[in-house]
Amino acid sequence: MTNPTTHNSLGQTHALASFAASLQFSDIPTSLVKRIKLHVLDGLGVCLHGAQLPWTKLLRDLALVEGGTPVAGLWGTGKRTSLTQAVLVNSTAGHAFEMDDIHKESVLHPNSIAVPVALALAEVRSGTRGRDVLTAIVAGYEVGLRVGNAATTALFLNGFHPQGTTGAFISAATAANLLRLDAKSAQHALGIAGSLGSGLMAAQEGAMVKRLHAGRASQSGLMAALLGARGFTGIENVLEVDYGGFLSSFSRDYCLDKLTQGLGSDWEAGKVGFKMYPNVTSIHTSLDALKQIISDGELSARDIESIEVGCGHMTFVHTAWQYKPGGVTAAQMNLAYGMAMMALYGDVTAAHYDDSCIANADVLAFIPRIRAFEDPELEQMGPAYRHACRVSVRTFTGQVFKREVLARRGSPEDDVSPSEIERKFRSNVATCMSQRGAQRIVEIVANLEELPDLAELSDLLGSKFRRGDKSEPF
Repeated sequence: MTNPTTHNSLGQTHALASFAASLQFSDIPTSLVKRIKLHVLDGLGVCLHGAQLPWTKLLRDLALVEGGTPVAGLWGTGKRTSLTQAVLVNSTAGHAFEMDDIHKESVLHPNSIAVPVALALAEVRSGTRGRDVLTAIVAGYEVGLRVGNAATTALFLNGFHPQGTTGAFISAATAANLLRLDAKSAQHALGIAGSLGSGLMAAQEGAMVKRLHAGRASQSGLMAALLGARGFTGIENVLEVDYGGFLSSFSRDYCLDKLTQGLGSDWEAGKVGFKMYPNVTSIHTSLDALKQIISDGELSARDIESIEVGCGHMTFVHTAWQYKPGGVTAAQMNLAYGMAMMALYGDVTAAHYDDSCIANADVLAFIPRIRAFEDPELEQMGPAYRHACRVSVRTFTGQVFKREVLARRGSPEDDVSPSEIERKFRSNVATCMSQRGAQRIVEIVANLEELPDLAELSDLLGSKFRRGDKSEPF
């Protein structure tokens, strides 16, 4: 733990709360506004895709049985529920298939949290403008990502899922800005959110509950902000307190300086990348490397005798455990499964995580050819190269192909174009929405800062999916 360098005399929690409460659209660089709109579009696509999946449906059924004042839409259903229940379900949908965006240092996927929270609040607060939504999302990204940076990967290695734990701060800060909380109320919102976040990393080995972590973080942070607005108090120094605080409990080995260094000038929200494969981000460089090797060498799976993957410690712990068929989640989080799919099919798409694939005999037979190991040189390169890999492929004829990839495609270091994000969005909604509906959402998000309200977008998202009638938006 470093010694605290306070942003002001009131401490880091207050500094972040004050930032979240006071951020205005005019404070945000034009380039960041443009990028955040891409994250909104990406977030809507992954949420609408995830709304169709079994784990989301189970949660949605429970929310509807419990009931509540029907003020906010359950996306893709034509049904409504209470504000916090809608956010719970829609954010779970956003993390339902490992396609939400990713901030490498904090290990957070912010758009599956911030986007549903901001749009749910816009739905119930008449007069909310598009620029208000964008501002709130930036506030949520900036605060939550900084908390994740301060926690370091120690939180993850201690067994906690950042999306469920730290993610509550994304939601609380997003809601605090859109609810127009003052700095003190926002500070209490963060202090409440820190007590409500939860999520265990063992869920990655097959449990549906991993998907729920994003939903619970969104619901918890939103509830924290709503309570803060009513005078409910939280831990005022929840981030910096050295006993029983968020960082001192979940991380233990943390860096307070990262909470406020460059706040308002060095934008963490601009350092978030996109996922171009529907699986755990830590294996994307390995997939990129193997894809290139296969292409360059004109190889097929039957040519490959063995694959070796060198990676850093966290990637090894996170993804290199022995694969056994245990559901879609386990397949998406496992390095060997993803690499086997790439070797066998030349790409990895959502179709490769169908129930019919995860126990496929050809995949299970290929996996023993794959060996992952911790590469000390990559580990010594530090957190900035957490996703780096070195892949070596040996063929049955004795040829060896090697490739090092330091940054995955879709990361800020190897960015993708806006058109690629738009294609990803259209692909994600193709099974549930007409081309006309998808096009209208693309147009709305592209001009989000100009919109006087979000009514049309709320209607489009909340409409019931109509797969057989392509004359309608859904």
